[in-house]
Amino acid sequence: MKNLALGRLSAIPAQLARWSLDMLLPPRCMLCGETVAEPGRLCAGCWPMLDFIAEPLCPCCGTPFTLPVPAGMLCGACLAKPPRYRRARAALVYGGGGRDLVLRFKRADRTDLARGLADLMARAGAALLQDADLIVPVPLHRGRLWRRRYNQSALLAQALARRSGKPAIPDLLQRLRPTPSLGGLGRQERRRALAGAIRVNPVRRELLRGKSVLLIDDVFTTGATSGACLRALQQAGATAVDILTLARVVRPELV
Repeated sequence: MKNLALGRLSAIPAQLARWSLDMLLPPRCMLCGETVAEPGRLCAGCWPMLDFIAEPLCPCCGTPFTLPVPAGMLCGACLAKPPRYRRARAALVYGGGGRDLVLRFKRADRTDLARGLADLMARAGAALLQDADLIVPVPLHRGRLWRRRYNQSALLAQALARRSGKPAIPDLLQRLRPTPSLGGLGRQERRRALAGAIRVNPVRRELLRGKSVLLIDDVFTTGATSGACLRALQQAGATAVDILTLARVVRPELV
């Protein structure tokens, strides 16, 4: 009883600090800025603006199905050409409020959103997190990192590591040369732009051998970027690679 009482007393300063901070800087909705109960949350008005990805979905690539399907059924794309990764999951469809949330985090210096966004990703990729030995972000080239000042994928990876207890290695992958913006490029153009651009950091290579890796990125579009990372990871000895992103582009023709 004495230890329990001491534990409760020791928690009081932290609670007071939290209450004081909330009085000065109230927690805000990640999307609209409305006051919410806790940091890293969405208000009741913004929640319906996001299209969350949930069952039924392809058990391999995570693409949501528009109609109920038998358990374990793969989408047409995975049946035609099975991916080299084990599983891919995303929390949100990239569009509407989901797109706004990604861009706010990625391009508006809203690094404070990382924890709340990682919570959304952790729910979508719970099984992937459980099976992971290492959490690895998609890398930025040092020039783009210098201009942007942070790697959004690394922030998400570190937040997921704190939440799950799994180690994150932000510099395991390296982008050797700057690549053009992939927006507007087709699948083959993206692959050519990324050819030879990503490798495993030589000083981290031994950490990878025989490990199951969870690759983290902000958006899954065509899979070109994650594919370049995947090839580097598998060539360096990773036994399995799963992919977890905040959002993914969903094309109706692929569902």
